[in-house]
Amino acid sequence: MGEDVNDVLDAVGPRLRALRRHRRISLAELSTTTGISASTLSRLESGKRRANLELLLPLAQAYGVPLDDLVGAPHTGDPRIHLQPIHRQGMTFVPLSRRAGGVQAYKMIIPTRRAPAQSNPRTKTHEGYEWLYVLNGRLRLILGDRDMVLPSGEAAEFDTRLPHWLGTADGAPVELLILFGHQGERVHVRVPSTAPSARP
Repeated sequence: MGEDVNDVLDAVGPRLRALRRHRRISLAELSTTTGISASTLSRLESGKRRANLELLLPLAQAYGVPLDDLVGAPHTGDPRIHLQPIHRQGMTFVPLSRRAGGVQAYKMIIPTRRAPAQSNPRTKTHEGYEWLYVLNGRLRLILGDRDMVLPSGEAAEFDTRLPHWLGTADGAPVELLILFGHQGERVHVRVPSTAPSARP
C-alpha cells in the first residue's frame, strides 16, 4: 500500500510540469496565481518536493481541474463526469444519467451504415417507453406501420412494445437524445406550453 502511494506521489511532479507547459504558463505566472513561490513549484515539478494538499489544492483551482486529475487517482464519484460510451449493433450510446431505476437519458449516434438497402428493415419490440429528439441529421423512424423521416429539431415518443426501428434517412450520421423509461412511466412536464401550436 505504501509503495502504491509513493508511486502516485512520485508521478505528480511530471504531471504538473506537463500540465503547466501544455497551458503555456510560466512558473512566475503560476506563482502569482497560486501564492506558491516559483522555487517551490519548480521543486515540486522536479520531484524534489513531495506533493501535499496545501500545494495541490491551489494548483487544482488555478488549472481548473479536479484534484484527482493532478494525482492520477482513479475516476470516482458522479459517473456523468466520465461518460463511458456503449457500442451496440453498430450504434453508440453515451449515458447521460446513472440513477437506479427511473427514466434513463442517452445520447445516441447512428453511423452511416445504419441506412438499410431494403425498404422494410427488421423492427424490434421490448418493454418500455421512449422519447427522442433529433440533434443532427435526418432520422428514419419506423413505428408499427408508419415510416417517417424526422429532421433535426423534431421529437417523437412511443411505447416500445410497438414494433420500431431507428436509422439514418439519407446515409449521413444521425445524433439524437433519448429518454427511456419503464412501462407506464411518463415524462413529467411541470409547466405546459401556452404557445399556440405551429401545426394543425
